[in-house]
Amino acid sequence: MFTSLHIQNFKSWADTGEMRMAPITGFFGTNSSGKTAILQFILMLKQTVESSDRNRILHLGGDQYSYVDLGTNYNISHRHRLPEKIKFSFEWVPKKSPPENKVNLVTELDIREYTSSLKFKSAINIDNDQIDLEFFTYSFKVSDNQWNHVGINSLHQLLLDGHFLNDCVEREWAAFSNIELSFQLINNYKVQHTQAMPSFVIFNLGNLVFSYTNLFVNTYYLAPLREFPKRTYLWSGEHPQDVGKFGELTVAALLASRKTDPNVEISVAKALKDLGLIHSFRLQPIAENRRDYEILVQRSPNSPEVLITDVGFGVSQILPVLVLCYYVPKGSTVILEQPEIHLHPSVQAKLADIFIDAIKTRNIQIIIESHSEHLLRRLQRRIAEAKDGFTNQDAALYFCDMTDDGTSQLVPLELDTYGNINNYPQDFFGDEMGDLVAMTEAAMHRQMNS
Repeated sequence: MFTSLHIQNFKSWADTGEMRMAPITGFFGTNSSGKTAILQFILMLKQTVESSDRNRILHLGGDQYSYVDLGTNYNISHRHRLPEKIKFSFEWVPKKSPPENKVNLVTELDIREYTSSLKFKSAINIDNDQIDLEFFTYSFKVSDNQWNHVGINSLHQLLLDGHFLNDCVEREWAAFSNIELSFQLINNYKVQHTQAMPSFVIFNLGNLVFSYTNLFVNTYYLAPLREFPKRTYLWSGEHPQDVGKFGELTVAALLASRKTDPNVEISVAKALKDLGLIHSFRLQPIAENRRDYEILVQRSPNSPEVLITDVGFGVSQILPVLVLCYYVPKGSTVILEQPEIHLHPSVQAKLADIFIDAIKTRNIQIIIESHSEHLLRRLQRRIAEAKDGFTNQDAALYFCDMTDDGTSQLVPLELDTYGNINNYPQDFFGDEMGDLVAMTEAAMHRQMNS
């Protein structure tokens, strides 16, 4: 789970500043203000992690497996300046311990456990057709509760707590930087420290790489435009990792969960009912011993069951959102673009309650990009009510805007313990009061003329 993020010189962002990331992290703002670019940066790192090319430093997308297609270096550089240096850092809470056979990088004789979240920082130089690593560093705490750092620079030098270990780095480390930055698990690389440096701590470099990789492998994404509903769905027994970028694997995920976690389907059906969209939900084969399935829904207690294609479009669009939240492993991060799309305002508000339930019962993190005032207002209300223990610390909300020169700006919304936004941006969701005043004045003017 991400706890902070900082991006510099990426697309419209000269500098986001350090962003606190919470179980529910929301980005609001005007169109083309840079909200999506922040999500794209995370997705770029995710597809880099999952790339089959171990020497690729950044995967900008473009193939069938990409989560995002960012074009060229020209397209991702701030103000399209080349050469450029993209800098970023983030902090996260490790999800679980890595396998025991990962590589140990030993500087003392005892083994110690991490006592903190982990930090990663890097700078990458980009030019027309070139992407080069300048450096990366991991930071962590162990039993002495002091921050320790390990990294590699462009000269392939290993850095430990500010010291370069030139004499201790084996020749194999010459290829280590690209392999590491592509975030593949490391095997058969060893560094033995031979000088007396008692301030150094023991750490397992393989653990750090594993934890980084694990963070992005357990980050899942759903695009704003989801697949249209179908009258029948074919399932051949696969067990997908998620619901697919466009929700195309939603039914497969539901059917697979019947063997692994039946609560997924129960939770999704309950959520649909709580949202007020339908009364009942059933996924069944169209005939015995068939691989074709259909989704039947009942709009109200006394209405007939119909196919999902024969009810409002919003049901099919919100279904992948709900399935993803209850299907992914506990402790995962879910990225959602405009989850409220095609939903009535009252349903958008209730969606906030579903997100709160998911983060509290499943310990997942939800990062959303949204235009919904109703969703935001419900989050504020639940903070005031402290519903299910939901507080202002469980939410990190931001308003994105853009200056006249095309540079994005980020305003952290200051939520107090009662759900109030103490720095509410002007015209956050348009000039509602201005419209009401103008309407009243127009009515008075017409009445006077008549």
